[in-house]
Amino acid sequence: MTEAIKIIKGHRGMGKTVRGEVLSANDGFSARYDLDRQQGVFSRPKHKLYQQNYVDKILVLNMAKGGVASAWMLHQMASMNKAPKSLLFNFVNPVIAQGACLAGISILDRFDCGDITAELRTGDIVEVEPEAGEVRILERALT
Repeated sequence: MTEAIKIIKGHRGMGKTVRGEVLSANDGFSARYDLDRQQGVFSRPKHKLYQQNYVDKILVLNMAKGGVASAWMLHQMASMNKAPKSLLFNFVNPVIAQGACLAGISILDRFDCGDITAELRTGDIVEVEPEAGEVRILERALT
C-alpha cells in the first residue's frame, strides 16, 4: 500500500474505496446541465471544467446542484461507463447522494480542511475511503 502524503477527513460517505486522478474546480455540479454524458465531458461553457473529461476521475467540486433528474443521470452515466469514480463535495444534497449510491459512485463531503477544492488539485492521485470518511493524497500533481 502506498503511504499517504496527507489524509483529509470528511463526513462518513457511501461507496467503495477507489483510487484515481483528481479533476478539481471551485464550481458547482449538475449532472443534468453541466455535462455531455455521451462524451464524458463538461459541456456548459461557463463551467470552470468546460471541455474536461470526467470519466473515471475523482471529481472534486464545491457543491452538488439539482434534483431528481441529476440523480438518475448519475445512474445513466454509470450504465454507459461514463461516470466519475468518486464525487467529493464541500456540500452535497440528499438527492445527489442517493443518486451516487444508486449508481455505485463513491461520495464524500464536509471536509475538515474547509474547502476541498482548494486542498486537492487536478492531477493529484488520491484514494477515497468513504466508510472511513477519508481522502488520502498519494501523489501531488506537478504544478
